[in-house]
Amino acid sequence: MFLALKEIKHEKMRYGLIVFMIFLIAYMILATWGLAYGLARENTVALEGWQTKSVVLNKNANLFMNSSILTKDDLKKIDLTDKEAVVGELQVVAKKKGKTGINAQYMGVKKGEFIYKDQDVIAGRRAKSKYEVTADSSFKDKGYKLGDKVTLNGSDHKYTIVGFVKDAKINIEPIMYGFLPAWKELKNVAPGIEASGIISQRKLSVKGKNFKAYGIKEFTQKLPGHSEQNLTFELMIAFMFIISLAIVAVFLYILTIQKLPNYAVLRAQGVPAKTLIWATVSQSLLLVTSALVLALLAIWGTAAAIPASVPMAFTPGIFLATIGGMLVMALLGGLNPVRTILKIDPVQAIGG
Repeated sequence: MFLALKEIKHEKMRYGLIVFMIFLIAYMILATWGLAYGLARENTVALEGWQTKSVVLNKNANLFMNSSILTKDDLKKIDLTDKEAVVGELQVVAKKKGKTGINAQYMGVKKGEFIYKDQDVIAGRRAKSKYEVTADSSFKDKGYKLGDKVTLNGSDHKYTIVGFVKDAKINIEPIMYGFLPAWKELKNVAPGIEASGIISQRKLSVKGKNFKAYGIKEFTQKLPGHSEQNLTFELMIAFMFIISLAIVAVFLYILTIQKLPNYAVLRAQGVPAKTLIWATVSQSLLLVTSALVLALLAIWGTAAAIPASVPMAFTPGIFLATIGGMLVMALLGGLNPVRTILKIDPVQAIGG
């Protein structure tokens, strides 16, 4: 460690540039991971808020709630408890005169059920009548206000926004909570159609002629683009880790080659090879640790300054995984020149 620190202090510019390169990679990994998690969260944040464990849908809906319909007879065959909520989902365009329309998911619910009662209202109140809605807070960010009257898919009736709720998104679109009678009217369903599906906080295994219960994992994997998006980001992050390993390994190998005469002198003076190896490895860890500290500070500043419309979010696991992964890369990169150090011949390296 002493040798590593002395060398870094002596060659500030050289090692500063290496730290800067590693900082950029760590920052890119954190930013990419934060965006990946933020986007994935916007796909499922409402489902997580409802503590969903199962979803009951029509068998022919291909696990797509917007395409699912459940009849009155279907609902009679399912033993509903206070852990279940009947919902009607419909993709809509909400528009107020003079404002840009917003693509949203209208979610028709029942007053006595948990989805209605557990809405995290941050302004206004919950809807009470058929043509009232509560909207995700992103509506507020886009200039909509309490009391605004909006049309949904060009509907004849206008719907009044009476409240804004937190974390109400599904399929990366904001939710507008209303009631099932309004959903039926907007969707123009046939008589006897009661809902799109059932959200359950239990693990259900119900199955009928027209419907089936699906686990939350199976349901979320079928959300449009969810799996493909996650896989893309995971591959990008993996490539970045590989790039970081290559950069650390190449730089340290080049530095080791340049320092061979110095190492040869130290070997001739009786300094053991393990001391030189530890100096190289500790130097690698110091450089990456310094870069990680800078990257964490930079990403914290970015997350604080970035607009609310950009879905960047983090968990402790993301930070720990990034730090652990980068340190492992540093360790592997630091071990790369070990063979060269072990083979140093003091006489040849000095020029004797």
